[in-house]
Amino acid sequence: MIEMKVAGIALDAITRSPIVLLKDSSDRRALPIYIGQEQARAIMGALENQKPPRPLTHDLIVNFLETWNMTLEKVIIHSLQKDTFYAALIVQQGDVKKEIDARPSDAIAIALRTNTPIWVMEEVVADASIPVDRDADEAEQQAFREFISNLRPEDLIKRFDNGDS
Repeated sequence: MIEMKVAGIALDAITRSPIVLLKDSSDRRALPIYIGQEQARAIMGALENQKPPRPLTHDLIVNFLETWNMTLEKVIIHSLQKDTFYAALIVQQGDVKKEIDARPSDAIAIALRTNTPIWVMEEVVADASIPVDRDADEAEQQAFREFISNLRPEDLIKRFDNGDS
């Protein structure tokens, strides 16, 4: 799994649909997830530390967690099926840990309110992420190509001394 942070909310240039953008710690990969207008507002509110006069849905969920002494341990975006992302909240109460199905946008909105890490399965990142730093990606690929071109077969062979030599 790869830990990612919310980089912000963007709008699709064509559809004007909101997108939450997650980035890895090295800012090399970004994961765009299309979300609804209400979820975009909830995420923006959390990013801007806005406190509504009355609890909104995500604030209410956080209040439930706190009232029942539960901790949101992490959010996991675990799969992508037919252009739909799937996520889970990993909640702990004492020694009991539960996984709760959630839409990624809701999971992210709650994670931001509780300062909880957001993790994405590597296969989801591989399938749906976009490169952010193409120059760094190219430099890494070039370094790997140079490593391979200088590799000799004997570098790959492990010699085991079984005492017969």
